[in-house]
Amino acid sequence: MQIKKWSVAVFSVLAMHGAVAQQAASQKPSQLPLLVIGASYSEGKTPFNNGIAPRGGGAVAFGTYLSLGQALTRDQQLPGYVVNEAQAGAGTFDRLQCPPGSPTCGPAAWDGYQTQLQRALARVALPPTFASFNAKYVVITISNDCLHAGGAGVPQPQSAPCSLGELHAVADRLVALGEFAVSKGLTPIFDVYPKYEDLNLPLFHSSSGVAWVIGEQDYNLLRDLVRTRLEDELPNAVVVDMWRDFTHIGDGLHPDQATAKKAANVVAKLLKKMDQ
Repeated sequence: MQIKKWSVAVFSVLAMHGAVAQQAASQKPSQLPLLVIGASYSEGKTPFNNGIAPRGGGAVAFGTYLSLGQALTRDQQLPGYVVNEAQAGAGTFDRLQCPPGSPTCGPAAWDGYQTQLQRALARVALPPTFASFNAKYVVITISNDCLHAGGAGVPQPQSAPCSLGELHAVADRLVALGEFAVSKGLTPIFDVYPKYEDLNLPLFHSSSGVAWVIGEQDYNLLRDLVRTRLEDELPNAVVVDMWRDFTHIGDGLHPDQATAKKAANVVAKLLKKMDQ
């Protein structure tokens, strides 16, 4: 009797997965779950790992912040199926937290974008092979790489603003990430860094306590470098200026609610257009 019960249960699960796979094949891509990875523009919460979390688990604006990932679930043009693996404070690579003023890093850590994407894919992998996915798009927002001290996983007293080679390495990692997404049958959707004048990075510097923030010249170089390389080297990706109308929440860095909603609307309209 026990064997029969297990057989029925397994058959039911397989049948359910088969139905999901058939439904995915018949739906428009914009109606499928939307994968989201990135840093605080995508998700306002820092990650917990066995009770250990960067910044003690604190969220941007103490939980009152609307991230792009949350805004996408609220946009009425989309079905609201968002698989968000982003982490506030994250960068393109796995790294330990390096708090302001501390001579050491850890034990809290962030997952890099590759790890985030692999987790998102695992949540929508379809049987029987789990090599196809119930998703067609992944939204990837800007990382903390080179924006401020701590972004490189180096103790802040020992860190320094990025060199030209290190700025190029940020673009290298994003291009590789986009290639990986395409290899999994996804279309990566990258954002464009907000305009420098729409931010107030000196204000963020003073309020956050980080050892340094990126200067205007290097920021504009990073913004242009990432955008042009993604456009030139990833023909199957989409680069969209979703932050073109940007107002920060008062901390100099993070988008306010109206900005997040506008960005989500830009993404929703893009996905609907790509259905055609």
